[in-house]
Amino acid sequence: MSKPIEPFDRWHKRYPKPERGETPCQCGTPQQPLYPSADHDRGHRWQARYTDYSGKEKRPAFASWQEARDCLDRVLLASERQAWRDNNPGNLQVEYFATEMMERRRKRKKNTNTCDTYESHLRSHILPFVGHRPAGSLRRPDSMAFVDYLLDKQGLDSACTVVQIFKTWRILMHYMLDEDVPLPPNIVARIDLPDVTPRVKVALSPGQVAAVAAAMRKVAPRYEVLIWLGACAGLRQGEAFGLKRSQVAWDHALLHIEEQRQRGKAVRLKTKASYATLPVDHFLIEQLTRHTSRFSEPEPISPAARRRRRARGYVEPPDEGLIVTNRYGRPVLHTDFHQKWRRAVKQAGLPDRTRFHDLKHFYTTTLGGSGKHDPKTVQALSRHAKFSETWDTYAHPPLAVEEVTVTVFGTAFSHINTPAGALRNAVTPSASTTRST
Repeated sequence: MSKPIEPFDRWHKRYPKPERGETPCQCGTPQQPLYPSADHDRGHRWQARYTDYSGKEKRPAFASWQEARDCLDRVLLASERQAWRDNNPGNLQVEYFATEMMERRRKRKKNTNTCDTYESHLRSHILPFVGHRPAGSLRRPDSMAFVDYLLDKQGLDSACTVVQIFKTWRILMHYMLDEDVPLPPNIVARIDLPDVTPRVKVALSPGQVAAVAAAMRKVAPRYEVLIWLGACAGLRQGEAFGLKRSQVAWDHALLHIEEQRQRGKAVRLKTKASYATLPVDHFLIEQLTRHTSRFSEPEPISPAARRRRRARGYVEPPDEGLIVTNRYGRPVLHTDFHQKWRRAVKQAGLPDRTRFHDLKHFYTTTLGGSGKHDPKTVQALSRHAKFSETWDTYAHPPLAVEEVTVTVFGTAFSHINTPAGALRNAVTPSASTTRST
């Protein structure tokens, strides 16, 4: 990459020839006349000319000299950083690699929420601790010291949060190793992390699900159907927010799960296994039909409110075909629904720790405990990539085996006509036999 030079003036000739009758334009002064070029007054005046790493010549144009100069300064700084990095990447600060890692993740369109979480961990915890350090100076004791730093930090009372932040630290260390930073291979190995108490899962019963749905009917009637989408289809919160009318095969009782909503915007689903055409119970189709007949339009407003909207330039939301919207006809936001959910949980008398995601646990548990579906079908309906995730995480044994009567052992021993006492003596060694042995 060639080093950039001064901004180039497109509008004026570098080597004028007054002897040929060329006359200066009004851009110059009597002491320093300027002679117009063929591009005078056409487009931006100043160009930042340089050659990038691939050998291609770049000529971005700017309206002012200062803008072109700033562009060349940025290119020069990047050129110097690249040269320094090529010589010894360990000399670059940790902050440089953290910024580069996040830019690369966003460029590859990784999950937005995950990127935001990593960025928050880096900005609030990791960079204040080692951001100014040369990357090559880090050693394994720094990882241990970082854990102690987090444990002593005010406001971090949760061991789970400390472990999550350390996961971001581990990702950053691995990224720097991949970028040829001379770090010890064991820099994040066998680090003693605080013990995390597993979250107590709330195993909901059908009565509790019905109770929270009835409570939501009072708190926010437009959001009641979200309860049924979570409990009867296993949809995650963002998937329920993003379900459209066109994605429901009403006559065949099918849901086409294709996208989710985060902060009101359509984004990709959590995993590849999340994309599915999902058969659902006719009960859910009835709930969706009832909801769309009542809440297909935004809530009406008074003429005075309509005039106030027009005065401030209010723009009506476009009809995106979403099944569930807020009272203004816009996509549901997590903050708004979470507030309503907490109120509904309290009114229904459910434990305070009950989450919307517990409805997905209820869905998988009910499918598994019904005895009507084999385990692989339950996994497919739950849209889990791994079999163990379905049965180790989502299916709660106390409810999965409810109403089950065990008779297989009586059937297995039905051909033995020995009385119970004789059978017990036959399979249990006598005391004398035990002593002699």
